[in-house]
Amino acid sequence: MEAITETMSQEQPYEKFMRFGAEALTEAELLAVILRTGTRNCSALELAEKVLSLARGREKGLNALHHIPLRELLKIPGIGEVKAVKLKSLAELSKRMAKEQAASTLSFDSPDTVARYFMEELRHEEREKVLLLSLDSRLNLLEKDVLSIGTVNYSLLSAREIFVLAFQNKASSVMLLHNHPSGDATPSRQDVCITEKIKEAGELLGIPLTDHIVIGSNAYTSFKKCGLL
Repeated sequence: MEAITETMSQEQPYEKFMRFGAEALTEAELLAVILRTGTRNCSALELAEKVLSLARGREKGLNALHHIPLRELLKIPGIGEVKAVKLKSLAELSKRMAKEQAASTLSFDSPDTVARYFMEELRHEEREKVLLLSLDSRLNLLEKDVLSIGTVNYSLLSAREIFVLAFQNKASSVMLLHNHPSGDATPSRQDVCITEKIKEAGELLGIPLTDHIVIGSNAYTSFKKCGLL
């Protein structure tokens, strides 16, 4: 066993992949396979380690690729436009694969499945993003609208705007989702207040608010599940 471990540690990432499979590679080695080449003074593995060293904030390891801007990657000697685009494309692929997997169990009367489906779309956002989901009488998705991006001014996130869209989409009910860039999925006082106002407006208009889900970093809070609706 020790001999195998020593052999694995001495091999280049590509050769190590071919002999032992992808699961035997570290995150840096996996990135090195994607990067393929380094520079005269820096191997592909060392280049990958430099990329991972840019991780900061709440996201570590490969997840940091979602947050590292293209311009930051291009500052690393040996990372040109082609390599930088490959790395950002890798991050986007991982997001889409996670969403596709979650789609197989998506049900809009189950907060768990809704949160899982929208988790990858929202949890990597650097700014708050508010989504309105318009649903038909069978809780099928009719339309997804982006209500706001950036620091949410709740005085501008009006019930009127929400239900104008709901009527345009011929919705029987609506659902709200938004992310907290801090990673904490705990609803704020403003979240609670605006949810109550939208709930009351929906009851008057006959288009009920079925849930408001706050997305954090691999965590979420459902107003419905918590008994806040």
